[in-house]
Amino acid sequence: MTTSQLSVFFMIIYMLEFLTITGQSSLIVVALGREWVQTQRLPPADMILISLGICRFCQLWSSMLYNFGSHFHPNYNFWYFGIIWEFTNILSFWLTSLLAVFYCVKVSFFSHPIFLWLKWRIVRWVPRLLLGSLLISCVSTIFPATSYYIDIQFIAMKHFPRNSTMLERLEAFLWDFSTLHKVVVLVIPFLLFLASTVLLMALLSRHLKQMKDLHTGCSNSSPEAHSAALRSLAIVLILFTFYFLTVLLSILDVLFNKESWFWAWEAIIYAFVSIHSTLLMLSSVKLKRVLKARCWSLEAA
Repeated sequence: MTTSQLSVFFMIIYMLEFLTITGQSSLIVVALGREWVQTQRLPPADMILISLGICRFCQLWSSMLYNFGSHFHPNYNFWYFGIIWEFTNILSFWLTSLLAVFYCVKVSFFSHPIFLWLKWRIVRWVPRLLLGSLLISCVSTIFPATSYYIDIQFIAMKHFPRNSTMLERLEAFLWDFSTLHKVVVLVIPFLLFLASTVLLMALLSRHLKQMKDLHTGCSNSSPEAHSAALRSLAIVLILFTFYFLTVLLSILDVLFNKESWFWAWEAIIYAFVSIHSTLLMLSSVKLKRVLKARCWSLEAA
């Protein structure tokens, strides 16, 4: 296959992933939103999930508009869609790490006063933590927005031959600083997610080992549930780590020709997002119930 044919192939894969993730995000928001309206309350974990669903929905649309706009109109700069994607990508990292921290604190059974204090207050803190994640993402997007604007000014000033060396130096410095900024704002929530998930897996592993060693008389379903939870956590950890690494490599612009393999790279990135969204849906009892109801209605039809 030629490069153009490969690009078309991965473009189709990217569009299928776009439709899949958009459907998943819409289902999360609609199902949990309807539950919220009916019961007039929303559990903390569902608050984070519905926020993540809205964030992923906006992220996918901004990605699609930016990618296809830049592909079919390369002379026009769709920087505003790029800014929206930067914001939603940072926010999705913080929301994913917040979900990991929440589950870690709720499931943990440490007797240390700090953990007991966190466990008692984490439920009431979730709305504030969501607002904090939104504010951090807004602040983190200020520099990329400024950088996009300055890049446009640099492009306009390159038509003037004077001070071209100074402009090149400023542009190189801006690119280096912008790259460092993008890496730092993603590394911090990723490390928080990594630490919380690893700690949660260690706690579940120790508890599962105690259950098997002590023969506490629990039903067989309890160890199986712990084992299933551990497998799900391991898969989520691997997927989100690969997603972080692919985004990081894309930011650093290494290992591949970005023009030739752009659509392939986008397809790889959003494949991880799609599988991660699927696992999040299957981890929620309410969303699993909605999925089963949809499957039954389709079979009946």
